[in-house]
Amino acid sequence: MSDSQALRDSFALVGKSGDEVPRYFYSYLFLIAPEVRPMFPVAMGAQRDRLVAALGRIVAEADDPDRLIPFLQQLGRDHRRFQVIARHYDAVGQSLLATLAYFLGEAWTPELQRGWTDAYSLVARTMIQAAESDSVANPAWWNAQVVRHEQRGFDLAVLTLRLDQPMAYLAGQSVMVETPMLPSTWRPYTPANAQRADGTVEFHVRAVDGGLVSPALVYGVRQGDVLRLGAPVGDRLTLRASQGRDLVLIAGGTGLAPLRALVEEIAQHGPHRRVDLFVGARDTNGLYDLATLRQLAQSHGWLRVTPLVGADAGTFDQRGLAGPVLRAAAWRDSSFYVCGSSAMVSATVRDLAGAGIPHDLLHYEDAR
Repeated sequence: MSDSQALRDSFALVGKSGDEVPRYFYSYLFLIAPEVRPMFPVAMGAQRDRLVAALGRIVAEADDPDRLIPFLQQLGRDHRRFQVIARHYDAVGQSLLATLAYFLGEAWTPELQRGWTDAYSLVARTMIQAAESDSVANPAWWNAQVVRHEQRGFDLAVLTLRLDQPMAYLAGQSVMVETPMLPSTWRPYTPANAQRADGTVEFHVRAVDGGLVSPALVYGVRQGDVLRLGAPVGDRLTLRASQGRDLVLIAGGTGLAPLRALVEEIAQHGPHRRVDLFVGARDTNGLYDLATLRQLAQSHGWLRVTPLVGADAGTFDQRGLAGPVLRAAAWRDSSFYVCGSSAMVSATVRDLAGAGIPHDLLHYEDAR
């Protein structure tokens, strides 16, 4: 992108106006293109944050096409589920330029306008091309009927869905989920199973206090309802990262889901290796999937499951689970996968690194 430093400087200046910037942008967009309003959720707070984050990343990586282009391509593919088409990008570009001009005032020069116009043209063109290419191989979304809804706790449910058409994904990848109770409001969840021949996908969902989608999935969704799923994304928790090493899997709460999927993928496709799965919970009620895990361990001699409850797990959300895991055995050259709450993951990864586990053997992500 031409004169990327000027873009960064002007974006930083606009950013000083805080939340007023995305509010102005969306107000302008919905004024000139009211037909796009239904594409967005009723509650716009999270959407405004995503806009600022995306723009910030674009200007920050303007001089690094190896990072920027894949990001823009994924954005273009992701926007297919909102039924975004090429002409919508013109309205977005017009709104972006109007927003920049409004907040920059006299600093909005003809040179800066040309720079932002050229930059947005590249962004839009890259996203449109990626979306058009993706439409050849994948639907904009998958319809998924709820065939089973099991309440495993007052705030936790296990949902089994049947897809209307095949979805190719790797264990550890996540998908965006939309419920008809909250149109245009999508949240990421990770299947708890490897790809199945019967087209079913299992999600483990805990209702987040103050959340929108998770309470709807736990308390409102019923058997027979149809959800929408976006395309699978991500590779941080896939088996590709392990390069065939033995595995130490550390789960907290519904962070179990992607790690159980890894176990299933190894069982189906190999290569078999030693896998130690540690599951942390405050009490036995938190071991909501222990029966399934024990069945897997009985069927596969290479898998060992260790529940960490109460005194063993401690306040694992804050302290993490590295301590009891490292006390259990020596894990030389194993790959570590960690998934759970943000605090649990942060504490566990910190302590594992402090114990000498190399960074390239640590793979982690917050639970969805």
